[in-house]
Amino acid sequence: MRHPATPAGVPSTGGGRIRAPLPFPTAARSAVADDQLRANLHRATRTIRGKRVRAVDEVPDWAALRDAGAAIKADVQRRLPELLERFEAAATAAGARVHWARDAAEACRIVVELTRAAGADEVVKVKSMATQEIELNEALAAAGIAAHETDLAELIVQLGDDTPSHILVPAIHYNRTQIRDIFRRRMADAPADLGAEPRELAEAARLHLRRRFLEAKVAVSGANFAVADTGTLVVVESEGNGRMCLTLPQTLISVVGVEKLVPSFADLEVFLQLLPRSSTGERMNPYTSMWTGVTPGDGPQDVHVVLVDNGRSAVLADPVGRSALSCIRCSACLNVCPVYGRAGGHAYGSVYPGPIGAILSPQLTGVADNASLPFASTLCGACADVCPVKIDIPEILVHLRQQAPHPVAERTAMRTLSWIMRSPRRWALALRVARRAAGPLGAWRHRRTGTRTLRRLPWPASAWTRSRDAPLPAPQTFREWWEKQ
Repeated sequence: MRHPATPAGVPSTGGGRIRAPLPFPTAARSAVADDQLRANLHRATRTIRGKRVRAVDEVPDWAALRDAGAAIKADVQRRLPELLERFEAAATAAGARVHWARDAAEACRIVVELTRAAGADEVVKVKSMATQEIELNEALAAAGIAAHETDLAELIVQLGDDTPSHILVPAIHYNRTQIRDIFRRRMADAPADLGAEPRELAEAARLHLRRRFLEAKVAVSGANFAVADTGTLVVVESEGNGRMCLTLPQTLISVVGVEKLVPSFADLEVFLQLLPRSSTGERMNPYTSMWTGVTPGDGPQDVHVVLVDNGRSAVLADPVGRSALSCIRCSACLNVCPVYGRAGGHAYGSVYPGPIGAILSPQLTGVADNASLPFASTLCGACADVCPVKIDIPEILVHLRQQAPHPVAERTAMRTLSWIMRSPRRWALALRVARRAAGPLGAWRHRRTGTRTLRRLPWPASAWTRSRDAPLPAPQTFREWWEKQ
């Protein structure tokens, strides 16, 4: 059943299923206390960061590439309805069937119906965050259809009854020994003496998946890019499992977020340079698969594309927040984020973790459903510095913080401070009062700077000093010093 695309600016119904089970501060508290998790994250993100720096330094026009990528994505957001219709026409002319899904439930229903129509009770999957977002595996399981992840990291997470914690490396929170234990426990055909060497683990996974590839009637993929002019879909990967899924089964169903469009085939030149260097620190992806509809006698003969809104139209309607839709899922922002590096991805309670998740997930579901995520940042700006499409993540974080619900006491305090700061006279008076009131308080003085701070304050100010010191007013303001000097 075909549905028209949701018009730009109109919130889609049922904006998604990305809901945080716990507020970020609560979830992060236990994650930060896990020494093994922090060690795993530190080792992995440090390695990826180093590779990225070396790969980027090789490109003399990297800044120009970033500008081009940002400009192409901004153009897509301005012309999205037009480009969607152009993509549908081109893909249909090439033999594919295009389906439209307003929300997660509709997208899952379409995939379930197509799988049943193909006479299959199991599917093989290419790594796809869009299918995680709509909870496709759960919907397939409820319909009696088994979904088999074929990406190595996704397979590890699936066998461990876990959820991904990183955009690029879903099993980043595991080390080799933990992965070996999962394989021994959950992979029936794993060798009893399986070791923890990467070569052994990869070989065990390869043999385990081979039968799945050869027997599967239906494959499910996402897409890194969708070309409007030609109806082409693009998947980039590092292992070759995606190529197996995209070529062997008779039926191929691709679940694609509407923001993945690029206008022309030539635009891929920019993104196929930006993405591998920003994500894996490689000059190019080992496997770049492109397909346009159906080719008789070659590859899947029943090709479907499910274009998913699931809250994206609401994001597009926000002039400040819409640039989050430019994300190409490289994960560079996660690898430099000091918050993600200590708390890990599960603390975000979202399919999209890290800085990009802190701005994307609240917008897809409504800020009230993920109110703590915009605060899961130090606003250091490292994420914006490495983003290959120049998303100003700190700006959007501040924008979303203003939309988040705040306690009455906090709102009252901020309004009072705003009133005081609007007048130089009121501000000067407030400083004098604060300095005199702080005089009797016993404060800790920083040895080098001489700054006086309080380590503990009574409730409700204890919420601040629980994790930081409260600075006291300086003994003399700059204006007072200037007048004397």
